[in-house]
Amino acid sequence: MKYHRFGTTDFEVSAIGLGCMSMSGAYGPADDAESIATLHRAFDLGVNFLDTSASYGNGHNHELIAKALKGRRERIFIHSKSGSPRTPDATGNRSGSTPEYLTRVCEESLERLGIETLDVFCMSRVDPNIPIEESVGGMARLVEQGKTRYIGLSEASAASIRRAQKVHPIVSLQIEYSIWSRDAEEYGNLQACRELGMSLMAYGPVGQGFLAGRFHASSDIPEERRNRPRYRRENLSHNLKLLAAFEALAREKGATPAQLALAWLLAQGADVVPIPSSKTRGHLEENLRAVELELTKDDLARLDALMPPGAAAGTRSEDMARVNN
Repeated sequence: MKYHRFGTTDFEVSAIGLGCMSMSGAYGPADDAESIATLHRAFDLGVNFLDTSASYGNGHNHELIAKALKGRRERIFIHSKSGSPRTPDATGNRSGSTPEYLTRVCEESLERLGIETLDVFCMSRVDPNIPIEESVGGMARLVEQGKTRYIGLSEASAASIRRAQKVHPIVSLQIEYSIWSRDAEEYGNLQACRELGMSLMAYGPVGQGFLAGRFHASSDIPEERRNRPRYRRENLSHNLKLLAAFEALAREKGATPAQLALAWLLAQGADVVPIPSSKTRGHLEENLRAVELELTKDDLARLDALMPPGAAAGTRSEDMARVNN
């Protein structure tokens, strides 16, 4: 495993992190015993960076990680998001940006994880109706109280990142980023991170399964995804043609499509950390082998020609008002 310094922290994290969302039912049923075995296998293979959230399984994800962490806490860097409130007042874009909500969730997360301090506490979404200075000010107090070492943001715009940084150092931005979701390049998020010495955590690094070659026809797509923009009938045929060309390139490289997608992200720079979600050891091991896949300048040029920014048909989210705020 390769390691890189995470933002402006004093911690070096594995080049590929482990997203834990799928271990709590996000993509169909998961098995707790296999999930814990997957976490232990990740640790044994050198992964020391976990991404989780208070909202995954309504706390189940934290409790699961707590079991896997026994005796290993000091080796593992934990990035935990605040999640979105599940209360009647969670209307519109309100997504947990008040200092009161952030404080409560941080404390609940620590209790479920069975630890004293988070490594990074991350606000899941920026609420345009609440000044980000107010939100980050509340998170800064959590640092002062020793409840988190560092703070991060998720799906924040370049402007919000710069405003937040004036209140308290922000070490990372989590945003959907892959070869077919390149908003982070187009809208300046990646540039802002680099100006400020932040790491960019790429969620959805294999297109939420699409770039792994899981879907080749509309009948392959789970019912709950069929209304997402890129899977709709008017967009799917175009995107499947992109996938076919991408899979052909992966075969040339002797890799799986998922490994090629992750290798492309790794080639974007040491400050970009893919966090693919895995709930089985086999899936985990496939993803981690991407570290060994070397892409030449010619490979990268061909990939950029195949999937330049905007190549995919359809937006990356069905509710674009909730991202890049």
